[in-house]
Amino acid sequence: MSDLETAVINDFSLVVATVNGTGSQTANLTLLRAFFKMGIPVNGKNIFPSNIEGLPTWYHIRVSKDGYIARRHTPELLVSFNQATVYQDVQNLPSGGVCLHNGDWRNMPERGDVTFYGVPVKQFVAATGAKGKLRDYVANMIYVGALAYLLGIPLERLDEALDHHFKGRRKLVESNMRVVQAAYDWSAANLTKTDPYRVAPMNETAGQIMITGNEAAALGAVFGGVTFAAWYPITPSTSVIDSLHQYLNQFRRDPETGKATYAVVQAEDELAAAGMILGAGWAGARAMTATSGPGISLMAEFVGLGYFAEVPAVFWDVQRVGPSTGLPTRTSQGDLIFTYYLGHGDTKNVVLLPASVKECFEFGAAALDLADELQTPVFVLSDLDLGMNNWMSEPFDYPAEPIKRGKVLSADEVTKGYGRYRDGDGDGIPYRTLPGNTNPLAAWFARGTGHNEMAVYSERPEDWTANMARLQRKFDTARRLVPAPVIDEKAGAKIGIIAYGTTQYAIDEARDRLTADGILTSFMRIRALPINDDVKEFIARHDQVYVIELNRDGQMRTILASELPDLAAKLIPLAHLDGMPLTARWVVEAFR
Repeated sequence: MSDLETAVINDFSLVVATVNGTGSQTANLTLLRAFFKMGIPVNGKNIFPSNIEGLPTWYHIRVSKDGYIARRHTPELLVSFNQATVYQDVQNLPSGGVCLHNGDWRNMPERGDVTFYGVPVKQFVAATGAKGKLRDYVANMIYVGALAYLLGIPLERLDEALDHHFKGRRKLVESNMRVVQAAYDWSAANLTKTDPYRVAPMNETAGQIMITGNEAAALGAVFGGVTFAAWYPITPSTSVIDSLHQYLNQFRRDPETGKATYAVVQAEDELAAAGMILGAGWAGARAMTATSGPGISLMAEFVGLGYFAEVPAVFWDVQRVGPSTGLPTRTSQGDLIFTYYLGHGDTKNVVLLPASVKECFEFGAAALDLADELQTPVFVLSDLDLGMNNWMSEPFDYPAEPIKRGKVLSADEVTKGYGRYRDGDGDGIPYRTLPGNTNPLAAWFARGTGHNEMAVYSERPEDWTANMARLQRKFDTARRLVPAPVIDEKAGAKIGIIAYGTTQYAIDEARDRLTADGILTSFMRIRALPINDDVKEFIARHDQVYVIELNRDGQMRTILASELPDLAAKLIPLAHLDGMPLTARWVVEAFR
């Protein structure tokens, strides 16, 4: 057979193993964007330690002509530039795998079923004259050049990727490309390619963008009219506010004076940040924060106040692995029950569950609308994988509808007998007035203690039960306002799958494999809590429904069983958490 007949083109997973803090992110993102610019569907996942530098880090790149973007269980290609993990990394390769490594190492693991390519890193670094930390950066660009030769990546695509990364600063681009070119030329002269893996141009990414979920969330919030944000830095959510500040600084300035028409405040802790956004929400601003599980813990008391005093605010929770500090740089879906019921006493919160960067953008605005319409805290549960990694997406659509402020009364609309917590429409949502309303009848006192429909302090049992019943009606109203689930139902399928968030991509791939084995499945992706009747009807139509999620205890399954007890016996938990993004292999094996 010819090399072309045996070649594996645009269908492999590549893992780059380096030492954290050595600047490998530039090299890895250059590879990722070069594949993207070649028109090949691609996804990158950074698996990094929680310390600043020194420990191992791995970057996973999935290249798939078929458009699959979930993490592969094992990579076919390995770039080994961390001697501390080389034995483990090589062991993880399948038979027929490829290892590109630092050729200066004296000891390498031996595997007769793996192809090894060594490149003389010291030689290249010495030739550049780089000193100190720059030596690490140079070393990383060496594997970019070697891979360009081995895989067939056009150098002009790498140049374009570097130009994007360095925002057009050509001196930086050219200094990096010199190293890439030198490594490419050396590899072409000294390495004999014997493996089948390579890339070739496609046209599957035309018109698409590449962005992180955190950046998309921030941009969506700007389009949604956010004017105030308060936060305390925490991995993996900090870049939500970093991006928000950048976008607001660009788009939210008075055209005549140039002054900012927004405020972004770094608070002393998460407790203070929650108080600030509730104060802003009470005053009529569209307010948000971004945090992760430990930060949500500190915000609990203020969330309860927001729920009971009925003050709008948005909380982005970019989930990581707990309990406690846990694994702060690994991904999970472990905060679902926590946020849904957050607040002591009888509390239930609206929770949005994006699965893509496009939904991060859309929910960035939708969460602000829902908070205003429902007059309540709204949570958006992203995760580290979605938030911090780069994903392909169709361009985002400009919002088609105007901002929804909900039931806010003007001075002319306030009439005698106005009651802040009175349900005049039967949907549980009262009318509110904002500070600055000039009608003297518009004033009301926001309190976290018992109150009647006039916002007057009360401990009367009938006032308490009436208020709590109204809050439940409001929560039931939310069922028709939150994003509906997405359903892919197959005729004749007796097995259903329910999931949410980024597990979708492994499930999509797994379902194709199961279909090839004669196992038909239907799929419903829940996009928000509370659930609506679509969820109940989907479960009722199937004999068994597997609930797949990235946590230990099957939290969505627990919520569904609680809210649909008559259907609970059909719900089978498939919960898994090791800190890594889900793979199709795990899903298929869990079914079998």
